[in-house]
Amino acid sequence: MFYMSHYSKSFHSLCRLGGPLVLGHFAHMSIGLTDSVMLGWYSVEALAAAILGHTVFFVIFIVGAGFARAIMPLVASAIAQGDCVQARRVTRMGLWLSAAFTFAVFPTFWWSETLLAAIGQSPELSMLSSRYLVIVGFAIFPALALDVIKSYLSAQELMRFVLCITLAGFLINIPLNYVLIFGKISFPELGVQGSAIASLSVNIVMAVGVCIYAVKKLPEQALFVRIWRPDWSAMHKVLQLGIPIGVTSLAEAGLFSASTIMMGWLGTVPLAAHGIALHITSLTFVIHVGLSEAATIQAGQAFGAANFHSLKKNALSAALASLIIVLLTVILFLSVPEVLVSLFVDPLSPYFQDILRYGALLLLMAALFSTVDAAQVMTLGILRGMHDTSIPMAMAIFSYWCVGIPIAYWFCFVLQWEGVGLWAGLALGLACAAGGLIARLFWVYGKLRKTVRMATSV
Repeated sequence: MFYMSHYSKSFHSLCRLGGPLVLGHFAHMSIGLTDSVMLGWYSVEALAAAILGHTVFFVIFIVGAGFARAIMPLVASAIAQGDCVQARRVTRMGLWLSAAFTFAVFPTFWWSETLLAAIGQSPELSMLSSRYLVIVGFAIFPALALDVIKSYLSAQELMRFVLCITLAGFLINIPLNYVLIFGKISFPELGVQGSAIASLSVNIVMAVGVCIYAVKKLPEQALFVRIWRPDWSAMHKVLQLGIPIGVTSLAEAGLFSASTIMMGWLGTVPLAAHGIALHITSLTFVIHVGLSEAATIQAGQAFGAANFHSLKKNALSAALASLIIVLLTVILFLSVPEVLVSLFVDPLSPYFQDILRYGALLLLMAALFSTVDAAQVMTLGILRGMHDTSIPMAMAIFSYWCVGIPIAYWFCFVLQWEGVGLWAGLALGLACAAGGLIARLFWVYGKLRKTVRMATSV
């Protein structure tokens, strides 16, 4: 009974931490969902262009967000050790590195039409996507700064305001999209450009909001006082964890982005159906992302306090929570795939029936790989809390790019299974990553336990 109660407390703690994080991710993802739904009702061409443009934005963003992901375990461990100064130092350098990253990548947005055409996208799709990217490129720093401060606050279990500001951003985005995409209330009809302007505005509002809250809530940490002063030691710590996290995220995001590009080679209908299926699966996947971040916080706290018994029970609780969500997701995707896809396309569109059939089939495939996708992201979160990021990075690159992409291409184009084969390849890449990362977690945990036993026996 005590044993079960012990794990029940850990599970409850995970849900308490993960609930606001999951809802926050869901609200943030819903901003993109709103864009896709409204653009899908505007025109299929606009939807395809925005999906392609958002894919490019997300790939670039996810690399820079590695610094924000590094802030969470670093701040959690620092707070567990009672070192608020270190928590402030690493957060500031996370903002510095986010700003430097923004300057480095902005030309990619500006010259996006040429780049998209170079990777085989049609001239019309490249031009329309570029109109979106040139505007939304200005949102990269607000989005990264938002992520850094969110990690800083979440690591100190202050995620409720983060949830509130994200919900506010979602609510603001709905009327902004409607007015700017369709040209309402005397505004011009801007289509994909209107969606980009709305996204930029919302990211700025949310970033300013969390910064003000951080200053008001934690005045003793003086987060922004003399922020212009470099702190090379703290920057090195953020770089040491952040670069592998960013590259790992790039490897996974690149897996799905490459699949989007390959879908673009199949035509507008497969691309639109693929984008819709990705949006739907992403809305369920963010639940695992939120739980994974909660597991990162728990692991970071246990790691900072050298409490490896707590680390073990927290990891098992995280695995159980993720498994429950996977089962519910599979039931949903297998039960009503066509209903879910139909929400994204105007029934009067000439492409409606084709997109409905194609998207529903992809959702059936998504039900197959949701289990391994959840397993790998949860394990990554726990390893990050233990400050282990370099080897998981190598495992991710191998799994996604040496296994997932080649098999997806072979299934899709050589065997001519098209979209179904492409998604089957994604599943195999994710399965390879999940197996390797779970083995890595057991190895790292065993090594840490052995090190502690040796130190205490001396």
